[in-house]
Amino acid sequence: MAEPAQPAPDRLRPPERLWRRRVASFGHAGRGVWAALRSEVHLRFHAAATVVVIGLGFYYAISRLEWALVALAVAGVWAAELVNTAIEALTDLASPAYHPLAGKAKDVAAGAVLLAALGALVVGALVFGPHLL
Repeated sequence: MAEPAQPAPDRLRPPERLWRRRVASFGHAGRGVWAALRSEVHLRFHAAATVVVIGLGFYYAISRLEWALVALAVAGVWAAELVNTAIEALTDLASPAYHPLAGKAKDVAAGAVLLAALGALVVGALVFGPHLL
């Protein structure tokens, strides 16, 4: 009985263009974050808060679990703020004049940022509160 043919190693590799597109997507994402940082005051505030939180984490030598919680909270706020920025830009493009639904979309996106920030504040209080008191 004949053994099944082994696939050639080259057939298992994705096309070269796929890798280039994947790498390029990181560049696009980085440009998006940088553009948002330059244009959004609130995101610069979150960046400053992130630096303070990381500094406090090192100063108080928080545990790995605490670092994980802080990292998730920070990432959640950043992600919400970036999505909010994208929704605002697309809403302005689609509806340059005021429209109640455009206002609702912007308000809901801003509400998501507020909830993420409040959640991060709770995480910060639980992680850093005992160290500060």
